Amino acid sequence: MTQTSVRPDGAEPASTPASAPATEGRGPHVQRWISRPSEAFTAAALTRRLIGGIRTWRDYPPSLRLWFWLVPALTAVVGGILRFVRLDVPRNLVFDETYYVKDGYSLLVSGYERSWPDKANDAFVAGNPNVLLNTPEYVVHPPVGKWMIAAGMWLFGADNPFGWRFAAALTGTLSVALVALIAQKLFGSLILGAAAGLLLAVDGHHLVMSRTSLLDIFLMFWVLAAFGALLLDRDDGRRRLAARLGRAAAASPTGRPSALQLLSGPWLGVRWWRVAAGVCLGLAVGTKWSALFFLAGFGLLTVFWDLSARRIAGIRGWVSAGIIKDGLLAFLSTVPVAAVTYAVSWTGWFRSTDAYYRRWAETNPSAEWGWLPDSVRSLAHYHLEAYKFHQGLSSEHPYEASAWSWLVMGRPTSFFYESPKQGTPGCDFANCTTAILSVGNPLIWWSAAISLVILLFWWAGRRDWRAGAILAAVGSGYLPWFMYPERTMFFFYAVSFEPFLVLALVYCLGLVLGKTSDPPWRRRSGLYGVALFVVAAVLISSFFYPVWTAEMITYQDWRLRMWMPSWI
Repeated sequence: MTQTSVRPDGAEPASTPASAPATEGRGPHVQRWISRPSEAFTAAALTRRLIGGIRTWRDYPPSLRLWFWLVPALTAVVGGILRFVRLDVPRNLVFDETYYVKDGYSLLVSGYERSWPDKANDAFVAGNPNVLLNTPEYVVHPPVGKWMIAAGMWLFGADNPFGWRFAAALTGTLSVALVALIAQKLFGSLILGAAAGLLLAVDGHHLVMSRTSLLDIFLMFWVLAAFGALLLDRDDGRRRLAARLGRAAAASPTGRPSALQLLSGPWLGVRWWRVAAGVCLGLAVGTKWSALFFLAGFGLLTVFWDLSARRIAGIRGWVSAGIIKDGLLAFLSTVPVAAVTYAVSWTGWFRSTDAYYRRWAETNPSAEWGWLPDSVRSLAHYHLEAYKFHQGLSSEHPYEASAWSWLVMGRPTSFFYESPKQGTPGCDFANCTTAILSVGNPLIWWSAAISLVILLFWWAGRRDWRAGAILAAVGSGYLPWFMYPERTMFFFYAVSFEPFLVLALVYCLGLVLGKTSDPPWRRRSGLYGVALFVVAAVLISSFFYPVWTAEMITYQDWRLRMWMPSWI
């Protein structure tokens, strides 16, 4: 006979001989235990088996509860300073800001994207954005990210770079706090939570994307928020399972649920965190369609979590029960919710009378699909044309980068580069350079790439669900790009899964840090190792900071930071 034990490193519980002694570690979330058969199905025992000791911030000792919120807040402050200081530099519309910022202003004015005249960028930068034409513009990305850019311009004006970049900077800053909270949730460690938040805060790739108004930073945020919501749902679902099985056991004279009750287990009802994840994923898809792969990957991930929960709880038919009682509800809680959220994001297009393709159905009757409202048919045609555009996007670009090169930063994107002459304000040297290069911190990125291999072994060999969750998130954002080898791609697309690369790196830093049950000398040496790595990452970021934020430096200093020929 075997009993289930909670592993101190937080991995999925494994089978432990019933004769094994019960031991406890030094942390509130570390506990090895066994229980008698008559106690195995109490709500408390099931909760310990399914979730462990720490489930919410209230389970921390009172002395640590403040730090649970203070650590993410402090890392967000660091991230915010790096993102908001000199946010209006350069005053130009850099790289693809020329599309998305102007589209955001158009949404703010009209509710849909309109065309611009020649040299519209000059007027926009000069503080005169009101030169819109009355004709609609054909765009191939959904509107959520552009609406978020528009919100910043609504708050601070469209006549200045701070206004059109505010939403990106705020979103990047919030994502720093969010990744710190997620790391604390995953690893049960304030130290690792602080490391995750700080590493994301100082990484150059995330920093550049937070200081320029492209869509990918918003895609990243909503994907990360969905992942966080599913983590909370994982605990919520297991807590419900423990409570309902516990009630069934308490009502039984044997102290165990009946054989029929253990055949499939209880229904768990509507899980609101999963609905919240569906909303976030709908907003992610409403920013860029590539979020559909996250929707699929996260959907499978949460179902696998439920299957595992029913197995650990002792449900005999855990596969069929997990699919029928959890999987179907998981689908209904995410996919239709995401679809409705996505449709709502097109409200401006629906309310317009002359947006692009808005009247297409009226001039293209259909015997097969005529029963649909004209607006729906017109939007469907719009999506079909946009899909064809993306499928055929294979034009050459000097900064295109194959997905194979992303993890090693083989070809980062140059967003901005100028060589001002001596005497130009700020240029006191013979050869000046000001640039924005979307290259990440090499120590963070290259270490994270190695960490993915380590996580693969820990997931396969140790059955650690945390490693599997991080790998699933990275795979959902990264692997689908290999299906389109002919498509023009850029390195900055990788920001959508960058927070999960940081979590993979922090997972490995957790292995260096050790468990709370380790001897003090081991914990102390592990802490020194983690601190040394984080300090080194911060120092390297300070070295690269000028080429992330368009600071004026000499040409020689710029070349000194181009560590690979392909970065130029």
